[in-house]
Amino acid sequence: MLKQQRHKLIKDIINNYEIETQQDIVHYLNSAGLNVTQATISRDLRELNLIKIPLNNGRFKYGIPAETHFQPEERLNRVMNDACIKISLVDKFVVIKTIPGNAHVVGVLLDDLSWKEMVGTVCGNDTCLIICSTQEKAELIENRLKQMITLYA
Repeated sequence: MLKQQRHKLIKDIINNYEIETQQDIVHYLNSAGLNVTQATISRDLRELNLIKIPLNNGRFKYGIPAETHFQPEERLNRVMNDACIKISLVDKFVVIKTIPGNAHVVGVLLDDLSWKEMVGTVCGNDTCLIICSTQEKAELIENRLKQMITLYA
């Protein structure tokens, strides 16, 4: 199956089921006769720009952003205002704490922006680490992000 077909099938699964984990997607695709790994699904989710959205019960599910026409910086601004809890500077690193399930979304958007001050990002469930080559560059990133969100206004 071509990647485009797999992407369409993933979108169909996301639209028809409450998918909370990448493993859930692997399960549905395997049930449909596709032998895929979690690593493949992780790449697919990034390429599709899927996000985790909150459910009424406090849990999260994968969803398709309603407005996919935004530029990455506008999308980052929205996600930061919706999900950011704290931004901290630690030497050459900027640490962003988010509500659970949103750090990877921030990381993907930052990676899409390719800000020259960043070397890269590493994300977990609720923490996004931005790696910079100097403390001065990290300070620029920290200030740029803090200007984006009302939490620091």
